[in-house]
Amino acid sequence: MSGVKRKLQLIILDNLIWVMIIFLVFINSIFVTNFLTYRNIINIFYHSSSLGLLVLAQGIVLIVGNIDLSIESTLAFAPGITILLCGALFPGISPVIQIAITLIIGMIIGLINGMLIMQLKMNPLLETLSANIILRGLVLFLIPFSITKLSPGYTFAGDAKTFGNIPVAVLIMLGIFLIFMFIMHKTRFGRFLIATGGNLKASYIAGINVNKMIIYSFIISGVLAASAGILTTGRQGLVSNQMGLNLSIMSIAGAILGGVSLKGGKGTVFGMLGGVVLLSIFDNFLNLLAVNVFLIAVTKGTLILFAIIMDSIKSNIRISILEKEKLKLLTDKMQKSIKPGIETTE
Repeated sequence: MSGVKRKLQLIILDNLIWVMIIFLVFINSIFVTNFLTYRNIINIFYHSSSLGLLVLAQGIVLIVGNIDLSIESTLAFAPGITILLCGALFPGISPVIQIAITLIIGMIIGLINGMLIMQLKMNPLLETLSANIILRGLVLFLIPFSITKLSPGYTFAGDAKTFGNIPVAVLIMLGIFLIFMFIMHKTRFGRFLIATGGNLKASYIAGINVNKMIIYSFIISGVLAASAGILTTGRQGLVSNQMGLNLSIMSIAGAILGGVSLKGGKGTVFGMLGGVVLLSIFDNFLNLLAVNVFLIAVTKGTLILFAIIMDSIKSNIRISILEKEKLKLLTDKMQKSIKPGIETTE
């Protein structure tokens, strides 16, 4: 029975984000007019599509025990460079090829980050921060003004709508999350990623190529960031040098709120989705109440601090639960090993 109780406690702890979402939805439905309307719910998911891919990208890198601050600039750099290159060298090129080039650029950025960190043993925080500054500087230099008049095929993913007026971007985001749920929990590759972040040395001894796993996580992060750039470009109908600004921090907050540990080796894709939904509901709540823009910044900063505190608290609670279970098992084992004494009378 104690084992069942322990599992239940851990399940609640891992899915605490969804309890918070239910609570926030309940509060908003009471105090915010038109919050639960179909149009507003669709709007919440639509505006969370790009952030959702960034949270997933950041979460995967965090799971292997690293961090990627370059994703916000990759979001702008990948589509921006693609449009500039294709416009100058290959005018009239197929939108499908443009999308492929965008994803390849994201992949190359992720590969470079991963190689520098693993081959040169660079600190991931400092390396990706440097990459973020470099990429943003290039974007500001190469795209001083927004690029408009984009191919409808390129903007389709972020702009088009389907049945029930549901944006294609929402379906793409949810589809990608479903794919990664399968990868992380049903494939050996996903289990290797989690094991690498959980215990690097033990994973290496077990035969996992931890260097490759970490590099793969950065490649995935770069591709997802580029995908987020495609969705953002489609939603805005243009490429601007401000796209993705300050979203790296929000992606970290979303991943942590969703149960990903800053220490690595812990986190689920379903939890990350919860983190995205919570951030989006929170942002929608502030906008509907017309909160002052400076107070919005303060509130989001507080939310990030809350996410970090919650990560620490959850980690301590998890350790406490597991230690109690370990102590109980040890006590039971000792009691069973002690043979009862036999009383005799003379």
